[in-house]
Amino acid sequence: MRIGEIKCPQGSKKNRKRLGQGPGSGTGKTAGKGHKGQRARSGARRGNRIGFTGGTLPLFRHLPKIGFSNQKFKTTYQTINVQALETSGLAGEVGPEELAGAGLIKKASGLVKVLGQGELTRSLTVKARKFSSVAAEKIQKAGGKAEVI
Repeated sequence: MRIGEIKCPQGSKKNRKRLGQGPGSGTGKTAGKGHKGQRARSGARRGNRIGFTGGTLPLFRHLPKIGFSNQKFKTTYQTINVQALETSGLAGEVGPEELAGAGLIKKASGLVKVLGQGELTRSLTVKARKFSSVAAEKIQKAGGKAEVI
């Protein structure tokens, strides 16, 4: 097969609608634009943006611009439970790189917080940015260490 022999699937290519081609075509005279008015003119798209209300003051300008959002300053943590550390099969020192390698967190560069759901029976040295009080207690109870980085 050569590139010149490839054909489009039947029905995938359609001829464009030819406007203003006389009264017999069904789209003659005003070419589907109706009679007069802004949208009948050339360049009608300019005054037809989202929120345009035809010259009256738009709603978004009526509303007061007040308030403050702390969203862009928020610190987000990747969370992991003690139960996941137990089932993951990780041993020795466990940091963000090892957790990301095991697929327990998405990014090794992100901030990690360890939560206390589940039980831990193995001794692990866990390195993370934050620990819940229950998680730190369970890690130390199992003979491990909870190190804050």
